[in-house]
Amino acid sequence: MAEPAQEDILYQGRIPIYPRSVQGRYRRIKWGILILAYGVYFLLPWLRWSREVGPQQAVLFDIHDRLFYLFDLVVFPQDMFWLAGLLIIAAFLLFFVTGIAGRVFCGYFCFQTLWTDVYIFIEHLVQGERPARIRLDNAPWNAHKIVKKGTTHLLWLLVSFLTGLSFTLYWGDAPQLVLEFFTGHAPFPAYATTLFLTLTTYVMAGLAREQVCTYMCPYARFQSIMFDQDTLIVAYDENRGDGQAGRAKLGKGLKTREERTASGVGDCIDCGFCVQVCPTGIDIRNGLQLQCISCALCVDACDTIMDNLGWPRGLVRYASERNLEGGKTRIVKPKTIGYGLILLAAIGMLVWSVASQSKLDMAVGQIRNPLYVVLSDGRIQNSYEIKLNNKSEHSVDISLVIEGLANAELDLGKIDKITLDPQANLSLYVLVKLHPAPGETGQIPFHFVARTLNTKPQIVDSKEALFSIRSGS
Repeated sequence: MAEPAQEDILYQGRIPIYPRSVQGRYRRIKWGILILAYGVYFLLPWLRWSREVGPQQAVLFDIHDRLFYLFDLVVFPQDMFWLAGLLIIAAFLLFFVTGIAGRVFCGYFCFQTLWTDVYIFIEHLVQGERPARIRLDNAPWNAHKIVKKGTTHLLWLLVSFLTGLSFTLYWGDAPQLVLEFFTGHAPFPAYATTLFLTLTTYVMAGLAREQVCTYMCPYARFQSIMFDQDTLIVAYDENRGDGQAGRAKLGKGLKTREERTASGVGDCIDCGFCVQVCPTGIDIRNGLQLQCISCALCVDACDTIMDNLGWPRGLVRYASERNLEGGKTRIVKPKTIGYGLILLAAIGMLVWSVASQSKLDMAVGQIRNPLYVVLSDGRIQNSYEIKLNNKSEHSVDISLVIEGLANAELDLGKIDKITLDPQANLSLYVLVKLHPAPGETGQIPFHFVARTLNTKPQIVDSKEALFSIRSGS
């Protein structure tokens, strides 16, 4: 009887990674960025900010009133195109930095990296260094293992919960929202958002970890199109490390650089420290790989070994392909200049738009059903919806007139005086009436002009509109 054909295995299960801790300059840089990022993220909702009108919270996204407060800047719904500007700046900044220094955003600034670092730190704090964690995972389940694993996951969940709750606090007054949250009086979206972010943070940073960077993040897939021969990457100096005869551990006759050089052996002693500290589990000596997030922990690991041996640093370092081949890395190049100019232009336009925004905003829309009405006295009447928005922190009186439409009458109905409270908006339905000239048809352009009456200097906003006339004379 023939044996059944062996089924092809199309999926390989995850191989657990146990990153080893390491000390060094890049690890210190990562800790500094992490502390700064956590400080901003967790403490910013609690920062108070004095305003004449609005909440006394520095950063608050008020969905109910559709206002976003960013320190002294108040973003209104009609200003949301600034978000597009920020996204454009973020995209070109990413292209600009990646073209010069590779995937450093992933290694130092990405939320996934920052939170995973903290989760690994907790794991190390509770379960011990890499060998202890491996032994614990391979050991049978007992009280000791349950306590260690349980404590780790509880601390992970605590960090996840604080992450979710802190994000929720950006959308309401933090002290009041926290009180309502823990007394059961917070709105349902607050609980739903906190729960969702608690679970996703726990899964992404605690369970999935490097799989997010390798399989979920699109940046790992398209980053290579921004690389060139001058892009700085974390690289292994193969010529120095392998020599002519390859790598070799320290042993008899291979303990000094002179002995190793005489034997054709490189400086790499094949200790595996660079692999053990890697959070994605790769061997940097195999060349550039999409899993590499340029965190440079392998650089710290190798430098530590070189320091202990009294050998020069730099066997693993930030270097470009051109530099590894003996050339000089070029930072200033057409691609860098192009990204830089676009980035500066986008930043300049956004800053100019924010700085030059008017405190009085008006929008005009013509009511097109019906497009016009013929009155009994022969005049043509058009209807318009005008939306006025006061972006200032003071109440304003507004004068509304029309310009460019001779002998036309503006009818505001029963409104005698237009007053807008601070950060308030108002919708008006107004009528414009005009005696057309004989034979006049089509549409006549004109302007609605709004002026403040009680501010110095006076604030003026003008919007063009069209007056529609019947097709006959």
